[in-house]
Parts: sequence; structure tokens; C-alpha cells
Amino acid sequence: MSLFFTADLGLLYPRSSLEPDEPNLHRALLESSQVQRIYLDELAAVAEPSLGLGLVQLVIESTAQAANRAKRLIEQSQQEVVAGLSSQEIIELIQTIMVYKFPQLNREQIEEMLGLSELKQTRVYQEAREEGRQEGIQEGLQREATLVLRLLTRRLGQVSSEVRSPLGLRFAIADPAASRRAVGRVG
Repeated sequence: MSLFFTADLGLLYPRSSLEPDEPNLHRALLESSQVQRIYLDELAAVAEPSLGLGLVQLVIESTAQAANRAKRLIEQSQQEVVAGLSSQEIIELIQTIMVYKFPQLNREQIEEMLGLSELKQTRVYQEAREEGRQEGIQEGLQREATLVLRLLTRRLGQVSSEVRSPLGLRFAIADPAASRRAVGRVG
């Protein structure tokens, strides 16, 4: 059995001058083909970066250019998917990066800087937001249903299959009268 496993590692530095000066520190690993040094300032030379690379570049972008890059990334997020994130999630990530770049501004000022107030009025954004809200509600209801089921089981013992079924449990949570009727059938 080998003591080591094969893995690729990328070391990210804002620029090459920030790489540590200790050449002997981890020399064998650093000189192996497993490690690749990536200097973010050199990535700026990429003419048409992917959305993911653009997000990384936004982190090191100068404050003078950050708003323009962020706006381009927001537009790009409408056409490109990164790691399964929705356009809304990418926009929120961009906003978060900008909040750290401009700590003197509040979130509303950053939204205005990026033109997000107009974007938030579009039908596509509203539909995506509503879809995300509905998913959040469903997730919350499912967690509540699980908690209610655990409490009922702890309090009453075996719970009927009607109450345990996801449909029955959601119905029980949504309608208090139905919940009382279902609990009455358990005992």
C-alpha cells in the first residue's frame, strides 16, 4: 500500500512576487508535476475568460475596474452556468465580492453601481427569484415535516403510514384540523 496518493494541487497567488521565498520548504512536492502555481495577475491576459475564471479575476481586480468587470460577469451569468449555480446565485456571489472590495458602500449602493435594480425588475430575474423562494419553502416544509414526525413518534410511539407519508405529512402541516385528525387516528 502506498503512503501517498496522486492528486493535483493548484497554488493560487495574486502575483508571482507573493510566492514564499523559502525554496527548500516542501521542495519535492512543489517541483513535482502534482503542483501547479497559478498567478492571478497573469490570468488577466486571457481575452475571453470563462465565467468561473472571471469570478476569480474579480477578486483581484482593481477597484477602478471592478464595477465594469462585475457588470460583464452579471451579463455573462445570464448565458453560462458555473458548477451548477443559478444565475441568481452567481449574482449574489458577485455582490458579495463587491461588498468586500467596497466596504464603505452598503448593499443597495453596490446594487445601484452594478445596475442590479434594473435587472431585478426583469421577468427572468423575478421568475428565478420566485423559483428559488418556492424551493426554499419546500425545503423548510420538508424539514418541519421531519421534525413533526420525530416529535409525534417520540410522543405517541408508532405513527400511522398515512401521517408518515410525505403527502400526508405535508397536508397535516398545512392544515391544523387535518393534523389533529391524523394525530387522533394514531392513538
